[in-house]
Amino acid sequence: MIFSDKLRLLIEEQDLTQKQLAYDLKIPVSTLGGYVQGTSEPDFQTLKIIANYFDVTTDYLLDFYTNQVKSSKEDDLIRIFRSLSPEQQDLYLEQGKAFIKIKAKDSAKSSNSILKK
Repeated sequence: MIFSDKLRLLIEEQDLTQKQLAYDLKIPVSTLGGYVQGTSEPDFQTLKIIANYFDVTTDYLLDFYTNQVKSSKEDDLIRIFRSLSPEQQDLYLEQGKAFIKIKAKDSAKSSNSILKK
C-alpha cells in the first residue's frame, strides 16, 4: 500500500477531516491534500511528525519492512493494539491466545489422523 493510501486509512480510522489534521500538524491544507491524493510526499521531518501523530512507524507509512516485521498485517496488529484501552488490550491478547490454542488442537488432530493412516 502506498503512502497516500496509508494516510487516507489513518485519517478515516481516526474520523478526522483533512482540515483538522492539517491544523494539528501545522501544515497547509493544500499540502496535506497533495499527500492524500498522492501527488506529493512529505519530507523526512514531516513524515516523522505524521508517524508520531498517528502513533505508527515511518516504516509503516512507507510500507517498508525488514526481517523484524514480516508484513503490513503485523504492523496493523501493533497499531491497533496500541490504540486500545488497557482493558481492551487484555481482551485482545486473550482472543489471540485462544486462536493459538485452537490452532494447536487442529494441528494435533491432523497429526493423529496422519498417524492412524
